[in-house]
Formats: sequence, structure tokens, C-alpha cells
Amino acid sequence: MSNQKYGAGIWHFATYVDRYATDGYGPPRSLVEMIDLAGQVDDLSVVDINYPFPGGETSMEKIEEALRRNNLTVIGITPEIYTRRFAKGAFTNPDPGIRRLANEMVNEAANVVRRFNASYVKLWPGQDGWDYPFQVDHRRVWQQSIEGVAELAEQNPDLRFVIEYKPREPRVHMSYDSVARTLLGIEKMGVPNVGILLDFGHSLYGGESPADAAQLAIDHGRLFGMDVNDNLRSWDDDLIAGSVHPIELFEFFYTLRKNKWEGVWQLDQFPFREDSVRAANSAIGFLKGIERALDKLDFEAMQKAQDEHDAVTALKLARDALFTSY
Repeated sequence: MSNQKYGAGIWHFATYVDRYATDGYGPPRSLVEMIDLAGQVDDLSVVDINYPFPGGETSMEKIEEALRRNNLTVIGITPEIYTRRFAKGAFTNPDPGIRRLANEMVNEAANVVRRFNASYVKLWPGQDGWDYPFQVDHRRVWQQSIEGVAELAEQNPDLRFVIEYKPREPRVHMSYDSVARTLLGIEKMGVPNVGILLDFGHSLYGGESPADAAQLAIDHGRLFGMDVNDNLRSWDDDLIAGSVHPIELFEFFYTLRKNKWEGVWQLDQFPFREDSVRAANSAIGFLKGIERALDKLDFEAMQKAQDEHDAVTALKLARDALFTSY
């Protein structure tokens, strides 16, 4: 029986707005309501929660009770350093007062991580970057990106921080836009407790091979977390995992298994129009198929095919394992 844990960002169970349906795709939900929905998903045991808590004022005690009754634990806390007050950046904001506010918010989130005995603080500095040529001093913005995270890591040496990189959105160009650039920044920080949370969809639409990105992060000892979804490569669609790129998703998990990487397999999906519980069950069902396929795959034969750069044999091995396991 598998011991693999499955998780999801709690936002998977929220309701959404976009620039067209500004009235939303459903009624607003409180955090407790989101947790209760997450508890209806088969085999889901872990959640990532935003901070400040979404859906209005909710006490820590009510959240803990909701987690207990749904048999859920918290893997990470994601501070919302990407909202309107941070429109010009969090760590890279030209206003030092806003930069200090970002630091304070993340430190508050760090205390919530301790309260829940979670694994990490997740940093997604979506507003850090630029939109136009000549808009910023690139050296200064990059230095601020590095120094802002390094300061937090040094202030909280007992905790792990993960950076979730993304090419763009909401900024046209984000500071942490790729696995390579993020690794460069982390190495420059020189701290042991900062790593990468690799989002499969961000890697895809950034033009990377997610398997290659994972290998690079692992080789540098910095793959601290991961989440999966899918997209059509031109945007961060956050579709159900495995719905568009099943072979590349399988290669991604093959790379994790090959390197003996262990951690939660987490969903970062945005089911705008779909039932959130069914969408999560659909994704986890496919991930379980990938687990079975990894157990079935002939790793020695795959390595031999890869050593010879034999694409036809390698693909046959992968397809035979995956498409007979779902």
C-alpha cells in the first residue's frame, strides 16, 4: 500500500473572479468552508493555506478544529505579498515602507507555520519584477529580490522558505522567472534554508522541461517542494493535472523517483467552472495511476535507452507503463 501523501492549495476550494466575471464564478467561501470541502476529497491529507487567512476573519482555533475534523494537516503557509498594496513589488518595491511591510507579513506567516508545525513558508512574489523596458534598474531590483528573501531566512533559521518561480503574471516579467535564475539567486543568498517549490505548470509555460528543471533543483539540493497542474503552455491555466501533458508529467515524477526525492504531491489547480472536489479527485486519481506506472516501469531498461539517446525505446517504455496503469 502506498504511503504517498497528496495535498492541495486551499485556494483550489475557493471561488474565483477574473476580469470578465467580476462577480465571481460562485458565492464567496470562508476558509473553514474551504477546509470542509478539502476534507471531502479522497486521499487528500495536506493543505497549503494563504495568510492573511482568506474568506474573512477566522480564529486560529476555528481553523485548527476544521483541520482536525477533516483529518488534514498544513504543509505550508503562503503570505499574500502580491495584493494591491504590493502592486509595485514586495521585496522590490521602491517604497522602503512597503518592503518592510512585506517582511513583517512574512514573519507573521512564519509564526503561523510554527503554530501548525508546517514544513515551510511559501514565497510567491508575483508583483516583484517589471513591465516595460527602462522601467527599473535591473541590478537593484535583482539585489532587492535576493536580499529580501535572505533577510527572512536569517531572521527565521529554524524554518524553510520556498520560492515558487513563474515567468510572468501579474507582472509582465517576474524577478524569479525560471529554475536557473531562482537557483542563482538562492546561491547568492548563501543560506541553507531557502529552496524551490517547483510548479509543474509554471515550468511548462516558461518553456522549460519540468523534469529537467526538477533535476537541476535536486542536483543543487534545493527542491524543497512541488505542485502539479496542467496548461496549454501559453498561459498558467492551472488545469487538472495530467489533462494535457500526461507524458511530461510522468517524466517529472520519474525524475523524482529516480532521485529518491520524497515529499507531498500537491495540487495547484484553479477549477473556475468545475466542481472543486471532483477536480481534485480527478487529479489525484491520475497521480495514483502515475504511482502504479512508476512501480511497473523498468528503470534499468529506461536508463539504457537514455544512455543511448534512444527516444523510440524510451517512449515505448514510458507509454507502456503509464497507459496500462490508469
